Amino acid sequence: MTGARGERFLDLVAVMDQLRSPGGCPWDARQTHASLLEYLVEETYELVEAIEIDDDAGVREELGDLLLQVVFHARLAQENDDAPWDIDAVCDGIINKLVARHPHVFADADAATADAVEVNWHALKAKEKGRNSVTDGIPGQLPALVLAGKVIARSASLAEQLPALETQQDIAMVESFRDEQQLGEHLLALVSLARARGWDAEGALRAAVRHRVSAIGALENSVGGRSSE
Repeated sequence: MTGARGERFLDLVAVMDQLRSPGGCPWDARQTHASLLEYLVEETYELVEAIEIDDDAGVREELGDLLLQVVFHARLAQENDDAPWDIDAVCDGIINKLVARHPHVFADADAATADAVEVNWHALKAKEKGRNSVTDGIPGQLPALVLAGKVIARSASLAEQLPALETQQDIAMVESFRDEQQLGEHLLALVSLARARGWDAEGALRAAVRHRVSAIGALENSVGGRSSE
């Protein structure tokens, strides 16, 4: 491979410009942010699948498909007459964010471990966006399992002050599992049992997460709650 790293990214931007310009592709020309949503979601899940099955060639291909979505949306924004922005604005924004949220790399802050980096990241993000809770900003539309994982991770520093999620029976059961595959089979069995009883497993977990978020908010609003972040 010749040329500077990132050079082909500029070529991709140029291809997208040609597709959206007069004389380009009629299908690309009629797309909007909204019309592209289904492709953005689809490409994201296809990338997730490639990663999960350890398909290296697939990961490379799906990253390209996802990158196309980023470039496509940026090109659409560039054509906005009221408040245009482009791919450079996207890159500028993420570069500034990365530098600001890695003061242990680009400034003189300390963060010796990955856990410390994560804590600092969320603290800086909350300050930037004026958020009042560690759970603010987590998209409620996430699948229930992903949503649960996000809420648990964000509130880890408050865990000792919150009602325990796990019983001794739960702990013993998980410790008895051989690997993640057995955990997955157990989760699948729970979904099957819930379905047999007419219960919505997705909705049930989402409701439990909402209850947890409420408990986190109540703790944060109490005296000393926020100081434990």
